[in-house]
Amino acid sequence: MPHVVDFRTVSTTGLESSPVADALAGLRANEARYFKNKYDHVFTVEAADDAADTIAWVHRILETERDIVVASRPLEACGFVTGGIRFAYVFYESGLAINVMYGLEDGGKRAVGFKLSEGMPVPDELASRFKFATQRSTLAGTIRGSFFVIKGEH
Repeated sequence: MPHVVDFRTVSTTGLESSPVADALAGLRANEARYFKNKYDHVFTVEAADDAADTIAWVHRILETERDIVVASRPLEACGFVTGGIRFAYVFYESGLAINVMYGLEDGGKRAVGFKLSEGMPVPDELASRFKFATQRSTLAGTIRGSFFVIKGEH
């Protein structure tokens, strides 16, 4: 069942099995705040079992663009369109969050972003391929992030 992510009262609901559940919940709330402020969009997630199509789309992009297979189990995901951009998010048990930004118009920006929750190691499948920049968030603590540009059509 979908639930709205509250960025004022951070909750670990749906993320309890993660060893970094508090940090991952903060990261998820940070994303919810961003979308509310930038697009006036309410960030709603659902359990991975209910978001299989979104997760499959994200995994297909990772595999075809960079031959990446995420080892961690997805816990939650969401997919939506706002501002002429299709967005997808997958939150993993390890504390990893992957987002896809896919501009719907020809020539629109298209990229995959990786964010690591505070306290989690860099996943092996990403460690040798990406450098991670650090940013501070009042909701999520220290977030490490990286991205790549999507070249193909998905």
